[in-house]
Amino acid sequence: MITSIVMISCETDSIPEVAQTLADLPGVSEVYSTAGNVDLIAIVRVTRFEEIAEVIAGRINKVPGIVDTETHIAFRAYSRHDLDAAFSIGLESE
Repeated sequence: MITSIVMISCETDSIPEVAQTLADLPGVSEVYSTAGNVDLIAIVRVTRFEEIAEVIAGRINKVPGIVDTETHIAFRAYSRHDLDAAFSIGLESE
């Protein structure tokens, strides 16, 4: 799985609508409304590298109300949640 983190700046009055539109796009797994330098953060998860351009350039950047995006590609995930899930496969919980 290839994960991209997309930082999104929006027109201020369109943030809720943009967030919902993004959440409904194929390839977008999560959208967060944030405080700070950007208005929204979208998590894009795809199976092939080529799909990143389809989702971000082909879909996300075309959503009305988006002013700017900045994309980061994740190399590795470090998460206790992921590690706990991996080690509990096949184990019954008590």
